[in-house]
Order: sequence, then structure tokens, then C-alpha cells
Amino acid sequence: MPKGGVNAPVPVAPSATPVVDPRLIVRQEGLKGYLGEFRRRVSSGELGSLPVVLALIVIWAVFGSLDSTFLSAQNLSNLSQQIVGTGMIAIGVVFVLLLGEIDLSVGSVSGLCAAIYAVLDVTHGVNQWVALLSAVVGGAVVGLIQGLFFAKVGVPAFVVTLAGNLGWNGAMLQVLGASGTVNLPGTDIVSRLYSTIYSQQIAAYGAAAVGVLLFVAASLADTRRRRAAGVPYRPVADLVLRTTVLAVVAFLAAYTLNQYKGLPLALLIFLIFIVVLDFVLRRTTYGRQIFALGGNIEGARRAGINISWIRISVFIICSTMAGIGGLFLAAQIQSASQTSGGGNLLMNAIAAAVIGGTSLFGGRGKTWSALLGALVIGSIQSGMNIEGLSNAIQFMITGAVLLAAVVVDSLARRTQKAAGRA
Repeated sequence: MPKGGVNAPVPVAPSATPVVDPRLIVRQEGLKGYLGEFRRRVSSGELGSLPVVLALIVIWAVFGSLDSTFLSAQNLSNLSQQIVGTGMIAIGVVFVLLLGEIDLSVGSVSGLCAAIYAVLDVTHGVNQWVALLSAVVGGAVVGLIQGLFFAKVGVPAFVVTLAGNLGWNGAMLQVLGASGTVNLPGTDIVSRLYSTIYSQQIAAYGAAAVGVLLFVAASLADTRRRRAAGVPYRPVADLVLRTTVLAVVAFLAAYTLNQYKGLPLALLIFLIFIVVLDFVLRRTTYGRQIFALGGNIEGARRAGINISWIRISVFIICSTMAGIGGLFLAAQIQSASQTSGGGNLLMNAIAAAVIGGTSLFGGRGKTWSALLGALVIGSIQSGMNIEGLSNAIQFMITGAVLLAAVVVDSLARRTQKAAGRA
């Protein structure tokens, strides 16, 4: 019998890496605490967006040194439009990856939705907004079907979406009919959403200012909420630093866009989707349930989370975003054809989410990953096109970057486990 009787408490060894709220460290130690917390996070594998930001800086530096036109306002502005279609699809992929699952049908779904819109608008003369809504709803229905097979029937997501990749591609060919190609007039609503550019300088600078103000408002609201609850919160100095960095990036981007034609509407829509869905993920109960399910499915089940509903809804979001991305891609090439959704689109969308920092193992990621990853892939393709490199080289380099991102994710996860933080 242990000394002290049967009710004596059993001593517990202290954790090797005590978890302390970084807000508390920063408030107590100021800049020293902030740097110390940054070093601790990196050493324990919590890299966040650091690897992709560094990769983007290196890519831009390399291609900029090889050809000055790469960093020109025209090329960067065009790049900001060209990544929208793939980026939209990547946002949906982020949601699925947060569950630790995969969706291999997003390319075919994007092509199917583009075909639905083009045929209704051009071939049948349906009202453009009705055609647009029908295409988006079509994507949502696809996600519902796949989600039901996964969540209710129990078919692995890999198998369901692999079958969907074939099935929805066949449906796209059926919708397009014998011609196989439907050209968009260029004056339709989807084409205008993609091609419209606000040339007034106030548009880009105003969007940057609104973004910074929204960030400040959200940060102050979070601080007030935490202070009222008696939990650690970020100090004013930390908020000022974060706001300054964001303002520099936002206004520099606005300045660059204004040096060419102005603010592309497609880019603005893309950023709005990122911000809104980021709010859903980080600030709502639904978003926290997604992270909980991706981090520990058994723990989520015991906490009373409706596992089936979360899974189905996530696949609906993924397919809906694939449909929206497909519409922008169709507007980019002014047509929906048998090749829509094909090629390397699927791999680029998944790669954008993973390269941007979303974990393949679930439970870690953000919608901003889609933007960062799409920028990396788009920059590589743009730079190699300027240098005149073949598609074969582009595929190999993009594949190598994707593999590097997965390796970094795996090593970070292993480091987190060793530090007791996974």
C-alpha cells in the first residue's frame, strides 16, 4: 500500500514543456517575451506561415533577378487575377484538409459548374444570375452527395471523391453536348466579375484601409473579451506591431496595383471570401468544431459534436468553392470546354492549400493558406513562363515544392509531438 493510505495523491511528473499563453509572456516581458515566444514556437514545430512566406520571398527574389519584368506592376497585377480561380478552389480544399481528409473531385466539379453556367447562359438564354446561382447550387449538391456517402455510408473520402472525379467529369461532357465547347461572350456577369478593374486609386487604397481597420477592430474586440473574462490578452505594443506589418503589406500591394490598372474585382472577391470564411473557422462554434474533429475525432465525438453534419457540411463548402473557382477559370479563358477542370488544376488546388501551411494530418490550417499557396504556385508558373521554360520543367518544380511543403509539415508535426504539443 502506498505511503499515506489508499487515498494519497499520486505525484505527477511536471511537463517538460509547460504551456504558457503567449499573450501573458508578451505582456509581462514586452519585446523580449515576444521574441522568446517566437523562438519557442519555431523550436517546437509551430511554424505557421513562416516557411511559405520565406519561400515566396526567395521565389520573387530569384525570378526578379533573372528578369526585371517579373516584379513589374503589370506582371504582379496579372498574377493577382490569375490565381483567383485556383485560390477559390484551394479555400474549399483547406476545409477538407482540416478534417484530415482529401477531395480529389474538385477539378471535375469546377469544370461541371462552369459547363452548367455556360450552357444555361449561352445555349439556353437563361437569366445570367439564375445561371450563376444554378452553377453554384450544382456544386453544393455535388458536395452533399459526396458528403453523404462519406459520413453516412462510411465510404472513405479518397474513394468517394476519386469516383466523383471520374463521374462529374462525365457529367460535364454530357452537359456540354456534342460541340464540347461553349464560348462566353465576354459581357456576361461571370466575365465581368473576373475582368473588371477599378482604375481609381482610391479603390485599392480604400480596400487596404478597410482591411487594416477591420483587423484592428477585431483585435480590440478580442482584447476586450479576454480582459473581461480575466484571461491573457495581447498588449497594445503587440497590436501596434501586427497592425503596422499588415498596413505596410496592404498599402504596398495597393500601390503596386495602382501602378498598372488598379484593383481587380476578382482579387477583391477572393479576399472577401478568405476573410469571411476565416471568421467562420476561427470565430464561430462551427469552425471550432471543424478543428476539434480534425485534431481528435474521438474527443470530438465525446464532446457531443455532430460528426456526420460537420463532415457533410465541409464537403458541401469544398464543392461549392470548387464551383465558384471553376466559374472564374472559365471567365479567364472565356469558355467552358471538355478540358475544363482538367490538366494540373486538381494538383495545383491541393498544392496551394498544403504549400500555404494547411496540414495534411488535419486540425491545423487557415483560409489564408489558399492565398499564400496560390501565390507561390502562380509565381513559379509566371516566372518560368517569362523564362520560357517548358511545362515539363514547371510540373517538376511545382511537384518538388509540394513535396518540400509536406516534408516541412511532417517534420513540424514530429517536433510538436516531441515537445508534447501535438
